[in-house]
Amino acid sequence: MRNEMKIQFSALSQNESFARVTVAAFIAQVDPTVDELTEIKTVVSEAVTNAIIHGYENKATGMVFIEAAIEEDTIHLTIRDEGLGIPDLDQARQPLYTSKPELERSGMGFTIMENFMDEVEVISEPSYGTTIHLTKYLTKNKAMCN
Repeated sequence: MRNEMKIQFSALSQNESFARVTVAAFIAQVDPTVDELTEIKTVVSEAVTNAIIHGYENKATGMVFIEAAIEEDTIHLTIRDEGLGIPDLDQARQPLYTSKPELERSGMGFTIMENFMDEVEVISEPSYGTTIHLTKYLTKNKAMCN
């Protein structure tokens, strides 16, 4: 059985914690490990923060969209904005690269997502926004696959 949820919220930095807690509460029903829950919360924080800071340049006029789905012991997340988009996706995915060095950003958002999730797909088009599809296979699922 598939269970789904969708939320959208204003691109305000104070909504990042709302997004993280909401996704964590939704996925808690499949009893992830503490590490898995922490990793998913971190990934949501990174993706939402990227949307707010880079996609909308901290302008609260935009909306951030999150879809989450649970299928068995697999978590699917989609985090999307309709902001500026990413002109050079390959460059943006390089560790330590940031388009906002003046904000003292670490440039590790995509690297963290790739390390904590099993699948990461980023689709971006300048002037139309960015969509990040993330998949996490929970420990119970990985044990069954081995």
